[in-house]
Amino acid sequence: MSIDKNLLSRANNECELCKSSENLQEYIVEPKDDKIIICQTCNTQLNGELDESHWHCLNDSMWSEVDGVKVVAFRTLTKLQNQDMLDMMYLEEDILAWANEGLDDSNEEDEIRKDSNGNKLEAGDTITLIKDLDVKGANFTAKRGTVVKNIRIGNVSNHVEGKINGTSIYLKCDFIKK
Repeated sequence: MSIDKNLLSRANNECELCKSSENLQEYIVEPKDDKIIICQTCNTQLNGELDESHWHCLNDSMWSEVDGVKVVAFRTLTKLQNQDMLDMMYLEEDILAWANEGLDDSNEEDEIRKDSNGNKLEAGDTITLIKDLDVKGANFTAKRGTVVKNIRIGNVSNHVEGKINGTSIYLKCDFIKK
C-alpha cells in the first residue's frame, strides 16, 4: 500500500507522533476516518500493549495542528493514565468528543479503586486524608486527618470524588485511607 504524498508532505516524512522516519504508514483515526502518518513502532503499540517510555514523544505531538494527531495523543495519554499531560492538553469540544468516541470506556467503569493501604473503595465510603493537599482553584489546604464522607467513584482513574469545605474535589487514591 502506498502512502498518500500529501500526508507524507504534511508530516515532513516523519511519524506524526514520535518523529521516527522509518517504516512509515497511514493510520486511520476512527470514527472519522481521518488519516495520520505513524511508524511501525507506534502502530504496534497502539494495537497492543503500550510501553510508557516510548510515549514521552506525546509531550510534543499533543500540540500538533492536525486534529487526528491530537485525538491519538489524547487517547494514548488516557490509556497510559498520564493525568499531568492530559491536564495540559486543550481540545475543542468537537475534537474532544471525537477523541472520547474511540476510547474503550468499559475499563474505566469497571476499575477497582483502592486506598493507600490497598482497601477497596466504593461509593458512599468514608475516607481520611493521609497527607496535606493543596486544593487548586479553591485557595485552601485540605489537612491530613480530614474525614470525607460519602465519596463518589468518578470517571477519573485512580481518583475518588468527595466534598471538603463544601467544595467537590477529586482525591488521588494514593493520599487517602478507608
